[in-house]
Amino acid sequence: MLRAGFGGVLKVVSHRTGLLSRQTTGRMATFERVLSNNQAAEELLASLREEFKALKNEKAAARIEELKVENAALRQQVEAARSKLIALEVQNGKAQIAVPGQVDTIPAVTVKVEAKQEAATKPAKQADEAKPPKEKKPKKEKPAADSKPGAAVEEPPIDVGRLDMRVGKIVEVSRHPDADSLYLEKIDCGEPAPRTVISGLVKFVPIEEMKDRYCVVLCNLKPAKMRGILSEAMVMCASTPEKVEILAPPEGSVPGDLVHVEGYPRVPDAVMNPKKKIFETVAPDLRTNGELVACYKDSTFVVPGKGPVKAQSLKNVNVK
Repeated sequence: MLRAGFGGVLKVVSHRTGLLSRQTTGRMATFERVLSNNQAAEELLASLREEFKALKNEKAAARIEELKVENAALRQQVEAARSKLIALEVQNGKAQIAVPGQVDTIPAVTVKVEAKQEAATKPAKQADEAKPPKEKKPKKEKPAADSKPGAAVEEPPIDVGRLDMRVGKIVEVSRHPDADSLYLEKIDCGEPAPRTVISGLVKFVPIEEMKDRYCVVLCNLKPAKMRGILSEAMVMCASTPEKVEILAPPEGSVPGDLVHVEGYPRVPDAVMNPKKKIFETVAPDLRTNGELVACYKDSTFVVPGKGPVKAQSLKNVNVK
């Protein structure tokens, strides 16, 4: 009986040992699968990182190329603007000085002219050197400079005749987008396109009184930006610190009519040079008289054949 009992115990132990062995084998297999999956996941992450890095580098390279193209376009715009500015300065008689390392700042027109002059004078110099010296002859008296054809015209005096004042009509008006006290106007001055004008009249003239209104416009001030928008002229007004009135041209005036001042020939500059202070010199003598007529000193503003320019109610006040 002892043998039988011991055999039964051995069978039970053997059965349990088999179970444990199978469980251990199953767990090992599961563990190996986990390790294999983990390795596959790491390889996938590494591959994704490489792809992401490649995409990032590709996008950065594309952006760099875009910026290069944009920079090239901006450089061309800057060069075009610089060339235009230099050409305008040369046209207005402003001398150009070459900066060391930037010889190209002198306009090509000037260089070409100098080259032509040098080419023209060089053969003459060589011919002169080849000739034997001549006896000096007494110099002939030169005629007066103003008698020569093409002689330089003397600059007219600084007075109201240098101002280009014309009749204008306000065809559009709105508030300046960046300044509460300014109007943004489009004014027909009898030219192909209306002029953009910025006026500080919001506090003095309601916007409904601005549209389709006739006015006197000073057209040869140098254009200047006011809060980011280029203003191409100035609306002439009679003004005090408390009140401002837009000067009114006579009835029957049309856009583009020229405003004259009696006794002063009208010889306006194309654009007044700010350095010459033309308007600043004239402005203190611009006033309305006791009859509301705009005047320079004692001479009245008129549109020839149509009448004088007037304020609505302001007498003996500044005009600007």
